Amino acid sequence: MPTPTFKSNPTSLNAVSRKDSYDVTLLAGDGIGPEITAATKEVLSALCDRCGFEIKLNDALIGGCAIDEKNDPFPQESLDQCRNSDSILLACIGGPKWDENPRELRPESGLLKMRKELGLFANLRPAKVLPQLIEASTLKREVVEGVDVMVVRELTGDVYFGTPKGIDEIDGQRVGYNNMIYSESEIDRIARVAGDVASKREGKLCSVDKANVLDVSQLWREVVTDVITKDFSDVELSHMYVDNAAMQLIRWPKQFDTIVCGNIFGDILSDEASMLVGSLGMLPSASIGESGPGVFEPCHGSAPDIAGENKANPLAMILSAAMMLKYDLDRAEEAQLVEDAVEKILDQGLRTADIKQEGDGCELVGCVEMGKAVAEIVSTMDMTEPIAA
Repeated sequence: MPTPTFKSNPTSLNAVSRKDSYDVTLLAGDGIGPEITAATKEVLSALCDRCGFEIKLNDALIGGCAIDEKNDPFPQESLDQCRNSDSILLACIGGPKWDENPRELRPESGLLKMRKELGLFANLRPAKVLPQLIEASTLKREVVEGVDVMVVRELTGDVYFGTPKGIDEIDGQRVGYNNMIYSESEIDRIARVAGDVASKREGKLCSVDKANVLDVSQLWREVVTDVITKDFSDVELSHMYVDNAAMQLIRWPKQFDTIVCGNIFGDILSDEASMLVGSLGMLPSASIGESGPGVFEPCHGSAPDIAGENKANPLAMILSAAMMLKYDLDRAEEAQLVEDAVEKILDQGLRTADIKQEGDGCELVGCVEMGKAVAEIVSTMDMTEPIAA
């Protein structure tokens, strides 16, 4: 597999050329997905009106809603539309309605198919503690204040994709098995993404593995070391066993800047890192490949228990749209405007239920109201320099 190359733009890993109009596939998904999608569309509309460019949002199906309508968690027409887009914005999928379906008809199978078919091998998940929400974290202020961690997770290998796999009957009992498999080329390409990200942050990269007991982790450590040492001399590389990394993320998270890890370790550690912030409702993510569109989505689930009740927090999806602007659409200034608007709203004391603390004096608002408030700030917030279209 060829080695990925990334543009020199310090905010753009794999962006399309900057232009006046973009086609974006919108996957609203399940549960609270349509609600946070509507709020995000309002923000993007305000942004485009202010900055003089166009984002055409084209709906497609994935997850449970796709199963209900097409009997397929990621229909071919959705895949084709995604491939022909400049970028993809995804809300969330899943819910108990489909939990008893066979594996191929579960919403999560659609997500795995999308990642595989689009070659989305790198997942970027930032966990940045905003000063306005420090009290929302379950950890002490002195532990989380100033935390800004980026987890780079390999997304298309490891035990989730390794074969053979299954549940068989052996010697009269059922035996389940999955294979943790990584090739040298797969490790090489994720190491290059991590090196690129780390070099544009604080220049510190921690590679997480279990090399003391796993052969696949020994290969992981060797390849990551070789790539970073030879091609990212400005990046300070360290290694940490996954169990220690899990502990250190809670004990003193400020020691980390960029973390790179395999699929299953990254799945666990990125969720752990997200709770430093206090709520999954604040955390965006990006999944990118060597070419073609990336997928940008909030880290949280579909929250079917509050779907349709105007209680969802749309900020993670709005911030995911900001990541899309930065990494896929080459619109770094506009991305910053959206991020600044979110912080401004928090400064003004607006909170959805998941980030409101008892006695904090803040105003409780719903999903609709939060989206409208961010859109209004995007339209009117003073900027030190005007954004050029």
